[in-house]
Amino acid sequence: MDLTDAYENGKYIPGAVEYPPRWSAEAAAFREGLGARAQLDLPYGEDARQRFDLFLPEGEALGLVVFIHGGYWLKFDKSYWSHLAAGPLARGWAVAMPSYRLAPEVRIAEITQDVATAVAVAATKVAGPIVVSGHSAGGHLSARMRCRDVGLPEAVAERIVRVLPISPLADLAPLMQTEMNADLKIDFEEVMDESPMRQGDLLEVETVVWVGAEERPAFLDQARWLAEAWPETLARVSPGRHHFDVIEDLTGAYSPLTEALVGG
Repeated sequence: MDLTDAYENGKYIPGAVEYPPRWSAEAAAFREGLGARAQLDLPYGEDARQRFDLFLPEGEALGLVVFIHGGYWLKFDKSYWSHLAAGPLARGWAVAMPSYRLAPEVRIAEITQDVATAVAVAATKVAGPIVVSGHSAGGHLSARMRCRDVGLPEAVAERIVRVLPISPLADLAPLMQTEMNADLKIDFEEVMDESPMRQGDLLEVETVVWVGAEERPAFLDQARWLAEAWPETLARVSPGRHHFDVIEDLTGAYSPLTEALVGG
Protein backbone atom coordinates (compact mmCIF):
# COMPACT_ATOMS: atom_id res chain seq x y z
CA MET A 1 0.00 0.00 0.00
CA ASP A 2 1.31 3.44 -0.94
CA LEU A 3 0.93 5.76 2.08
CA THR A 4 2.37 8.86 0.40
CA ASP A 5 -0.92 10.76 0.46
CA ALA A 6 -1.55 9.88 4.10
CA TYR A 7 1.62 11.76 5.07
CA GLU A 8 1.07 14.69 2.70
CA ASN A 9 0.26 17.86 4.61
CA GLY A 10 0.56 20.82 2.25
CA LYS A 11 -2.10 19.78 -0.27
CA TYR A 12 -4.67 19.65 2.52
CA ILE A 13 -3.85 23.05 4.09
CA PRO A 14 -5.25 26.19 2.44
CA GLY A 15 -2.48 28.61 1.49
CA ALA A 16 0.19 26.07 2.37
CA VAL A 17 2.80 27.60 0.04
CA GLU A 18 2.59 30.89 1.96
CA TYR A 19 3.75 29.42 5.25
CA PRO A 20 7.51 28.89 4.68
CA PRO A 21 8.23 32.42 3.37
CA ARG A 22 6.20 33.88 6.22
CA TRP A 23 8.05 31.77 8.77
CA SER A 24 11.37 32.87 7.30
CA ALA A 25 10.45 36.56 7.39
CA GLU A 26 9.09 36.44 10.93
CA ALA A 27 12.13 34.51 12.13
CA ALA A 28 14.56 37.00 10.57
CA ALA A 29 12.74 39.96 12.10
CA PHE A 30 12.75 38.25 15.48
CA ARG A 31 16.50 37.63 15.38
CA GLU A 32 17.18 41.22 14.39
CA GLY A 33 14.99 42.50 17.19
CA LEU A 34 16.88 40.50 19.82
CA GLY A 35 20.23 42.05 18.97
CA ALA A 36 23.00 40.70 21.17
CA ARG A 37 20.62 38.29 22.87
CA ALA A 38 20.66 36.23 19.66
CA GLN A 39 23.86 34.19 19.45
CA LEU A 40 23.89 32.72 15.95
CA ASP A 41 25.61 29.82 14.21
CA LEU A 42 27.24 28.29 17.27
CA PRO A 43 29.01 25.07 16.21
CA TYR A 44 28.40 21.62 17.63
CA GLY A 45 30.25 19.77 14.85
CA GLU A 46 32.34 20.31 11.75
CA ASP A 47 29.60 20.20 9.08
CA ALA A 48 28.10 23.51 7.95
CA ARG A 49 24.67 22.36 9.14
CA GLN A 50 25.91 21.37 12.58
CA ARG A 51 25.13 24.77 14.04
CA PHE A 52 22.60 26.13 16.50
CA ASP A 53 21.21 29.53 17.39
CA LEU A 54 20.86 30.46 21.05
CA PHE A 55 18.32 33.06 22.14
CA LEU A 56 18.73 34.51 25.62
CA PRO A 57 16.08 36.07 27.87
CA GLU A 58 16.56 39.30 29.74
CA GLY A 59 18.38 38.42 32.95
CA GLU A 60 19.54 35.00 34.05
CA ALA A 61 17.81 32.13 32.27
CA LEU A 62 15.53 29.84 34.24
CA GLY A 63 16.64 26.96 32.04
CA LEU A 64 17.05 25.85 28.44
CA VAL A 65 14.48 24.89 25.82
CA VAL A 66 15.82 23.04 22.78
CA PHE A 67 13.45 23.23 19.80
CA ILE A 68 14.07 20.92 16.83
CA HIS A 69 12.59 21.80 13.45
CA GLY A 70 10.68 19.51 11.10
CA GLY A 71 10.65 18.93 7.36
CA TYR A 72 10.63 15.12 7.15
CA TRP A 73 14.40 15.08 7.84
CA LEU A 74 14.72 16.34 4.23
CA LYS A 75 14.48 20.13 4.32
CA PHE A 76 14.49 23.40 6.29
CA ASP A 77 16.98 24.63 8.85
CA LYS A 78 17.02 26.62 12.06
CA SER A 79 16.54 29.98 10.31
CA TYR A 80 12.79 29.43 9.71
CA TRP A 81 11.72 29.07 13.33
CA SER A 82 13.46 31.70 15.47
CA HIS A 83 10.21 33.54 16.27
CA LEU A 84 8.88 30.42 17.99
CA ALA A 85 11.31 31.21 20.81
CA ALA A 86 9.26 34.27 21.77
CA GLY A 87 6.96 32.52 24.23
CA PRO A 88 9.62 30.66 26.24
CA LEU A 89 11.91 33.73 26.17
CA ALA A 90 9.16 35.87 27.65
CA ARG A 91 8.87 33.31 30.44
CA GLY A 92 12.59 33.61 31.22
CA TRP A 93 13.92 30.55 29.41
CA ALA A 94 16.79 30.46 26.92
CA VAL A 95 16.03 28.70 23.62
CA ALA A 96 18.45 26.76 21.41
CA MET A 97 17.46 25.89 17.85
CA PRO A 98 19.78 23.54 15.94
CA SER A 99 20.06 22.74 12.28
CA TYR A 100 21.14 19.21 11.44
CA ARG A 101 22.37 17.26 8.44
CA LEU A 102 19.60 16.12 6.10
CA ALA A 103 18.65 13.01 4.18
CA PRO A 104 19.58 11.64 1.72
CA GLU A 105 23.14 12.68 2.60
CA VAL A 106 22.74 11.00 6.00
CA ARG A 107 20.38 8.50 7.58
CA ILE A 108 17.83 9.29 10.28
CA ALA A 109 20.02 7.55 12.85
CA GLU A 110 22.82 10.01 12.06
CA ILE A 111 20.41 12.94 12.35
CA THR A 112 19.42 11.66 15.80
CA GLN A 113 23.06 11.77 16.82
CA ASP A 114 23.41 15.30 15.44
CA VAL A 115 20.56 16.42 17.66
CA ALA A 116 21.92 14.62 20.72
CA THR A 117 25.25 16.39 20.22
CA ALA A 118 23.51 19.73 19.74
CA VAL A 119 21.57 19.28 22.99
CA ALA A 120 24.77 18.40 24.85
CA VAL A 121 26.67 21.41 23.51
CA ALA A 122 23.79 23.82 24.07
CA ALA A 123 23.57 22.55 27.65
CA THR A 124 27.08 23.89 28.27
CA LYS A 125 25.87 27.42 27.45
CA VAL A 126 22.91 27.62 29.84
CA ALA A 127 22.54 26.29 33.37
CA GLY A 128 19.43 24.77 34.89
CA PRO A 129 16.71 22.40 33.72
CA ILE A 130 16.34 21.39 30.06
CA VAL A 131 13.14 20.93 28.08
CA VAL A 132 13.31 19.32 24.63
CA SER A 133 10.62 19.93 22.02
CA GLY A 134 10.27 19.72 18.27
CA HIS A 135 7.73 19.57 15.46
CA SER A 136 6.94 16.75 13.02
CA ALA A 137 10.32 15.17 12.17
CA GLY A 138 11.58 17.39 14.99
CA GLY A 139 8.87 15.82 17.15
CA HIS A 140 10.42 12.46 16.37
CA LEU A 141 13.89 13.79 17.20
CA SER A 142 12.74 15.41 20.45
CA ALA A 143 11.09 12.15 21.50
CA ARG A 144 14.31 10.29 20.72
CA MET A 145 16.09 12.49 23.27
CA ARG A 146 14.10 10.72 25.98
CA CYS A 147 15.51 7.35 24.86
CA ARG A 148 18.66 6.34 26.69
CA ASP A 149 20.21 4.73 23.63
CA VAL A 150 20.94 8.14 22.05
CA GLY A 151 23.82 8.43 24.49
CA LEU A 152 23.34 11.87 25.98
CA PRO A 153 25.99 12.58 28.63
CA GLU A 154 24.58 11.57 31.99
CA ALA A 155 25.00 15.07 33.39
CA VAL A 156 22.88 16.43 30.53
CA ALA A 157 20.27 13.66 30.69
CA GLU A 158 19.81 14.32 34.41
CA ARG A 159 18.90 17.93 33.65
CA ILE A 160 16.07 17.08 31.25
CA VAL A 161 12.78 17.64 33.02
CA ARG A 162 10.31 17.51 30.14
CA VAL A 163 9.97 16.30 26.56
CA LEU A 164 7.22 17.79 24.41
CA PRO A 165 7.00 16.29 20.90
CA ILE A 166 4.62 18.24 18.65
CA SER A 167 2.92 16.28 15.85
CA PRO A 168 5.65 13.64 16.14
CA LEU A 169 6.47 10.75 13.85
CA ALA A 170 6.57 8.05 16.48
CA ASP A 171 6.70 4.99 14.24
CA LEU A 172 8.82 5.06 11.09
CA ALA A 173 7.34 1.88 9.62
CA PRO A 174 4.54 3.58 7.63
CA LEU A 175 7.06 5.94 6.02
CA MET A 176 8.69 2.97 4.31
CA GLN A 177 5.56 2.92 2.14
CA THR A 178 5.87 6.54 0.96
CA GLU A 179 7.68 8.08 -1.96
CA MET A 180 9.89 9.93 0.53
CA ASN A 181 11.62 6.71 1.38
CA ALA A 182 13.58 6.91 -1.85
CA ASP A 183 15.58 9.57 -0.01
CA LEU A 184 15.06 8.55 3.61
CA LYS A 185 16.07 4.92 2.95
CA ILE A 186 14.33 3.68 6.10
CA ASP A 187 14.69 -0.08 6.50
CA PHE A 188 13.45 -2.57 9.09
CA GLU A 189 16.48 -2.13 11.31
CA GLU A 190 16.05 1.64 11.39
CA VAL A 191 12.34 1.27 12.11
CA MET A 192 13.17 -0.77 15.19
CA ASP A 193 16.07 1.42 16.34
CA GLU A 194 14.74 4.89 15.52
CA SER A 195 10.98 4.71 16.18
CA PRO A 196 10.41 6.35 19.59
CA MET A 197 7.29 4.31 20.32
CA ARG A 198 9.34 1.12 20.00
CA GLN A 199 11.84 2.19 22.67
CA GLY A 200 11.40 1.16 26.28
CA ASP A 201 14.59 2.29 28.01
CA LEU A 202 13.54 5.85 28.75
CA LEU A 203 14.55 8.77 30.91
CA GLU A 204 12.03 9.23 33.69
CA VAL A 205 10.83 12.67 32.66
CA GLU A 206 7.47 14.31 32.09
CA THR A 207 6.29 13.82 28.51
CA VAL A 208 3.49 15.65 26.72
CA VAL A 209 2.55 14.74 23.14
CA TRP A 210 0.90 17.66 21.35
CA VAL A 211 -1.02 17.49 18.06
CA GLY A 212 -3.48 19.66 16.14
CA ALA A 213 -7.11 18.54 15.99
CA GLU A 214 -7.25 19.32 12.25
CA GLU A 215 -4.16 17.37 11.29
CA ARG A 216 -4.12 14.46 8.87
CA PRO A 217 -5.39 11.21 10.41
CA ALA A 218 -1.91 9.71 10.10
CA PHE A 219 -0.48 12.36 12.42
CA LEU A 220 -3.30 11.97 14.91
CA ASP A 221 -2.53 8.25 14.89
CA GLN A 222 1.21 8.81 15.32
CA ALA A 223 0.64 11.09 18.34
CA ARG A 224 -1.76 8.59 19.90
CA TRP A 225 0.64 5.69 19.32
CA LEU A 226 3.40 7.46 21.20
CA ALA A 227 1.17 8.48 24.08
CA GLU A 228 -0.10 4.92 24.41
CA ALA A 229 3.35 3.34 24.10
CA TRP A 230 5.02 5.42 26.79
CA PRO A 231 3.59 5.09 30.32
CA GLU A 232 2.23 8.20 32.03
CA THR A 233 2.47 10.28 28.87
CA LEU A 234 -0.08 13.06 28.46
CA ALA A 235 -1.69 13.57 25.04
CA ARG A 236 -3.02 17.03 24.17
CA VAL A 237 -5.07 17.84 21.07
CA SER A 238 -5.04 21.52 20.09
CA PRO A 239 -8.47 22.63 18.81
CA GLY A 240 -8.62 24.10 15.31
CA ARG A 241 -4.93 23.61 14.58
CA HIS A 242 -3.46 21.86 11.55
CA HIS A 243 0.07 20.63 10.90
CA PHE A 244 1.47 24.00 9.85
CA ASP A 245 -0.09 26.29 12.47
CA VAL A 246 0.01 23.97 15.50
CA ILE A 247 3.41 25.43 16.44
CA GLU A 248 2.39 29.09 16.26
CA ASP A 249 1.19 29.23 19.86
CA LEU A 250 4.85 29.02 20.91
CA THR A 251 5.05 32.74 20.11
CA GLY A 252 2.74 33.51 23.04
CA ALA A 253 4.07 33.64 26.59
CA TYR A 254 0.93 32.17 28.17
CA SER A 255 -0.55 30.11 25.37
CA PRO A 256 -1.56 26.56 26.31
CA LEU A 257 1.40 25.21 24.31
CA THR A 258 3.98 27.47 25.95
CA GLU A 259 2.43 26.73 29.32
CA ALA A 260 2.81 23.00 28.68
CA LEU A 261 6.41 23.58 27.59
CA VAL A 262 7.76 25.73 30.44
CA GLY A 263 4.91 26.24 32.90
CA GLY A 264 4.59 24.78 36.34
